[in-house]
Amino acid sequence: MSEVLVSSERGGPLLGPEGEDAPVLPDAVRQQLADWFQDRPADGFPSRPRLRKHIAQGLEIARAVAKALGPEWAVRYRDERHGSVRFVCWGCGRLHWTADAHGTPPHPVDIRVKGYYGAHPLRADGFEDFAPDDPAAALDLSEELVDDLNSWAGHVKTALDVWLDDRDDGRLDAEFARLHTEGETLTARVADELGPGRTVTFDGIQ
Repeated sequence: MSEVLVSSERGGPLLGPEGEDAPVLPDAVRQQLADWFQDRPADGFPSRPRLRKHIAQGLEIARAVAKALGPEWAVRYRDERHGSVRFVCWGCGRLHWTADAHGTPPHPVDIRVKGYYGAHPLRADGFEDFAPDDPAAALDLSEELVDDLNSWAGHVKTALDVWLDDRDDGRLDAEFARLHTEGETLTARVADELGPGRTVTFDGIQ
């Protein structure tokens, strides 16, 4: 596992492998790092509130770095006020003293969006089906996306309930085609919110 350190004190905001081995980050995250590093006064902070604000901003950026890099990288953050360095979990965003504080698997990495009668809309190895806002999965999806995923799963169940009552295959096929398209759109939204640290695929409807 490769390792990087987020710090505004010396050498640059992201210390770690360089060249071909350097981490690949989204442009927006790289810009956040650069702006945060440049915001630090050369002679130190004139007040504690300013320092606390800088530290809080740095932690949020370190979380963005960890989320973007995923489980293949260990991201550490240096708290300038306390002089401590801790690992930032790529899944839950919490700070830990060790890189493997959650155990294995810490959070789902390869996620599948799947419509299945009476089941939650997300699946992953080691997690079976799970709710999009399950704290154990630590996806941190937006409230709107969580609601849309749960609503979609409910519509899959309703479509099958209707078919069990009337056995109208044509009606079910049309509804499943619509739900399939909606599922692909939801999959793309999940992948966009989670970033490159995880893979998200659409596993169809059953």
